[in-house]
Parts: sequence; C-alpha cells; structure tokens
Amino acid sequence: MTYADLQEALQVLSLRERATLKEIKTRHRVLVKRHHPDTGNINDQEAIRKVNAAYRILLDYVAEYSFSFGEEEFYIQNPEEHLRRQFMDAALWGKR
Repeated sequence: MTYADLQEALQVLSLRERATLKEIKTRHRVLVKRHHPDTGNINDQEAIRKVNAAYRILLDYVAEYSFSFGEEEFYIQNPEEHLRRQFMDAALWGKR
C-alpha cells in the first residue's frame, strides 16, 4: 500500500484525514447499501468494487497502525480534557 492508495481510499469513502474505525465502518455500510443490486437503487458493480477495495485498504492500515499513547496524542484525541487541564486551576473555570 502506498500513501496515494490510502488517500484514494479516503476519497472513495468520503472520509476526512482523521476518522474513527466506527466512521470507516459506517461509511462503508452506507455506500455498499447505496450501490448494492438488491436495494433497487443504483446497481453499479464497479462502484461497489471500489468501495470494498477502499474499505480493505483502510482496514489493513488500521490493523497495522501503531497507536500512540503519549500525552500529546492523548490531548489531541481528547480536546475537552486538554481544556480542562489547561484551565482547571483558573478561578472562573476550575478550582476556587
């Protein structure tokens, strides 16, 4: 897999640069349902192949991803906690 493959997969599934596994799975399910021949909607076999290929690329990437449990990454993933920590000693926001 190349970075271009990863970017194309994100584009096919219409995902942002940061997406949760739940968002990836939900988007895949929506697109497959939209293009599946049994739904009576759009029957586009090439589109469903692209969606499934993109989904496999993203799942492979997520499976091999090394998660960061560092403090900086924690606060990026949890901005509310970052704000709480930043202002917890302020009289207006935190302790009095």
